[in-house]
Amino acid sequence: MLLDAASLYYRAFHGVPQSLTAPDGTPVNAVRGFLDALALLVAEHRPQRLVVCWDDDWRPAFRVAALPSYKAHRVGADGGEDSPAALGPQVPVIVDVLAALGVARVGCPGFEADDVIATLAAGAVAAGDREGVLVVSGDRDLFQLVDDAAGVAVLYVGRGVRRGELVDEARLAERYGVRGGSGYADLAVLRGDPSDGLPGVAGIGERTASALLARYGDLARVRAAAASAAADLPAGQRRRLLEAGDYLDAAPAVVRTVADAPVARVDGALPREAADPGRLRELVARWGLASSVERVLTALAGAVGAP
Repeated sequence: MLLDAASLYYRAFHGVPQSLTAPDGTPVNAVRGFLDALALLVAEHRPQRLVVCWDDDWRPAFRVAALPSYKAHRVGADGGEDSPAALGPQVPVIVDVLAALGVARVGCPGFEADDVIATLAAGAVAAGDREGVLVVSGDRDLFQLVDDAAGVAVLYVGRGVRRGELVDEARLAERYGVRGGSGYADLAVLRGDPSDGLPGVAGIGERTASALLARYGDLARVRAAAASAAADLPAGQRRRLLEAGDYLDAAPAVVRTVADAPVARVDGALPREAADPGRLRELVARWGLASSVERVLTALAGAVGAP
């Protein structure tokens, strides 16, 4: 199980009331929500290994170089990510609690959590992991990793962890009309994503993008059809694809995850008990996390060694 950490703690922050505070009144809603989600995922899915995947760089230079608009609207006045003021101080608390619990967490300088997830998933597949890989995220971008043959699926938690939706190739075909994860990546390039500063091809939304990919197979063949003035490609769509040539040259490197990032080796075996009980007690007392941490410990105790 590979967790998209930022996706989970952002959703926890916006989904759990800020009235949940530490004894000194500091909001801990994102911390509590994240830990409760972790407990639920471990209890329900009982993964043999679990890694919390981190954004060491939320806007990598190589993506910005390819497409300067990438997440540009989310850059704050200090040059960092513009995020809610009450969330920022909670993120280090999550880091500290995970370390005290002994739950694996890994990022990679210069890369996003998506790249960490893609790299760890590829490593598990290459190693012949018979249990498969379950990616947990509220970000549809990671649908590109879905691969039935390799045993990689996504638990989409955009509507909450309790309402998680398992996304496999059949679901991608049903919902988006695409063939596997690579087809979804091509769809994302054509359609664009304003939340990430990806303009897409003007006039080509999700339905049109899906129809083009169904007709021609993949993005390269769609562009080839435009370049050759294929008879079955409407003139308006051809014109838009050709006008978007520079964008289509750059966008795939931005949209597609990196599956060979230099991610540190991590085992991911679930701990049977807290790695540092003393430190965990300090954190629980300081931040008022007793019930959430207890749920995580109970879930870990029930998952370790389970068939």
